[in-house]
Amino acid sequence: MSSQVERAVAAGDQVRVNYVGRFANGSVFDSSEGREPLEFTVGAEQVIAGFDQAVIGLKPGESCQVMVAPEEGYGAHLPEMVAEVERHLIPNHEQLVLGSMLEVSLEDGQSLEVQVVELSDEAVVLDGNHPLAGKELHFEIEVLGFA
Repeated sequence: MSSQVERAVAAGDQVRVNYVGRFANGSVFDSSEGREPLEFTVGAEQVIAGFDQAVIGLKPGESCQVMVAPEEGYGAHLPEMVAEVERHLIPNHEQLVLGSMLEVSLEDGQSLEVQVVELSDEAVVLDGNHPLAGKELHFEIEVLGFA
């Protein structure tokens, strides 16, 4: 009978995890349930910093619960990333729906994904922040093993 001891997760390891992400009120915003486990390299900025740090030191089969502040998640919600635009200036403006995502071209040639957060007959308010920016995120994470 071998008594092989599993090592703990460290930066640089590729890991497989199951997780559930909730807002402070308990509602689920993301989960690996019903999908393949999430696979990522620890410390390679493939996931948000707070999630990345939470798995360090865990061994396969272990779980943790972590609260991720906006600074360690998707950042603060920046008011300068929100703009009101005259509705008629947006292509296919008659098809806009609250919550829908649009891609807009910036002056420097890059594009930005924005969300429709307010809608009236005359104007549209677009938010270029990540939908989870400014939010406190709560995760339950289970390390399944090394990939």
